[in-house]
Amino acid sequence: MGLEQPDRSWAAEPERGLLLAVLAPGADGTDELAELEELARTARVEPVDQVVQHRRLPDARTYVGKGKLEELKQAYEEARAEVLIVDDELTPPQQRALENALQARVVDRTQLILDIFAEHAVSAEGKLQVELAQLEYNLPRMRGMWQHLERLGGGTGGLGAGAGTRGPGESQLETDQRLARRRITVLRGRLRKLSRQRDVRRKERRRTETPTVALAGYTNAGKSTLLNALTDAGVSVRDRLFETLDPVTRGFEQEGRRYLVTDTVGFVRRLPHQLVEGFAATLEETLVADLVLHVVDGSAPEQRLVEQIAAVDAVLREIGANELPVEIVVNKIDAVDTLGRRRLANRYPDALQISALTGEGLEELRMRIAERFGERFERVRLLLPYEEGGRLNELYALGAPIDEREDTAEGVLVVARLPRRELHRYAPYLIAEEAPTGAAGVRVVRPGVVGFADDASSHPRRRTGA
Repeated sequence: MGLEQPDRSWAAEPERGLLLAVLAPGADGTDELAELEELARTARVEPVDQVVQHRRLPDARTYVGKGKLEELKQAYEEARAEVLIVDDELTPPQQRALENALQARVVDRTQLILDIFAEHAVSAEGKLQVELAQLEYNLPRMRGMWQHLERLGGGTGGLGAGAGTRGPGESQLETDQRLARRRITVLRGRLRKLSRQRDVRRKERRRTETPTVALAGYTNAGKSTLLNALTDAGVSVRDRLFETLDPVTRGFEQEGRRYLVTDTVGFVRRLPHQLVEGFAATLEETLVADLVLHVVDGSAPEQRLVEQIAAVDAVLREIGANELPVEIVVNKIDAVDTLGRRRLANRYPDALQISALTGEGLEELRMRIAERFGERFERVRLLLPYEEGGRLNELYALGAPIDEREDTAEGVLVVARLPRRELHRYAPYLIAEEAPTGAAGVRVVRPGVVGFADDASSHPRRRTGA
């Protein structure tokens, strides 16, 4: 069945879409389809009506029951709809049955989200991830232009019978599927290569012991706005679902220490598994973070907020990030009244309430991040001899915050905050906070730091004067 494809240019008028869902008995169709309406509008489809059937399970062949299918056909015609959007992932037989019954395009929830992702992908990696997810989704659904050749005839005469009609359609379909599988293999290889490159950058970040914070949360919770507010990243904050697909990492400083913040793709309820797999490279930025800030929309209705938090927690579990330390941050608090703030504080007593838009609570958030990683660094005094200038270069390469530096007759006196695991490398150059003039030994007096109280002769390079 050849169906006319819509004009996808931004100048095109939104398509008219009819929404369809099968819900459990007693479920509120308006609430359940609110998110599907948002997704449709993001894909430039204007919902003109909705049809809901309450039943325990969708029909295995036609998705809705036989009587509801007749009602659906009438509603589709009366609404003058151009596309049917279904709030589920349809099986290939269900999609074909609905298309044949309505003689119209049918787009399920997964296909709709993939379409939005394809629209918003910017980087080369993002586009590869979208293409991979689309191919994996479409592979079992391939038919399209070769459908008229798929019939295998028997005997003589009649449509599909006789010489020349046995097999070429099936052969072509198999060829298309084989090409799709080959393309999937190529895409996975390219994504693995890009993932290895990102791994190198991560190892460099780990070497410097720079704390990394990942922003996770429901789509449109304000993660990108928060990233901009913390780091002046300048990423897009348009009010659209899935506006951010590619991970963006930027840094900010608090009390002389540097922290990295990574914005990740937003989540929704029932995020298609093709996207979880296809965007593994993006989501793994969450896995390697030292802390996950779960950003939630404090202005959302209470029930929806609970559902959104549960959806994000489910995806974090699916990608294996549930064992990481997670802190909830309630955003958009500027849109919440006093009573609403009190309710949020009672429900999430340990969560900071902030507004990335107005800046409220951001300083408290920075301080909390700094406190969490306070034990990672140790403030030390180092005396680096001039003949060992390479050590000073290594210190700067580590990204350690340098609080003081003074060139003395003995060498370069540095007060810095070292990553704890690097202390042993600089042990020969550690000096006391206030070493007496002419002291015979060099020692570290701060608790918890590797200490030395030996004679200077055991370290011929080390100067004992401070």
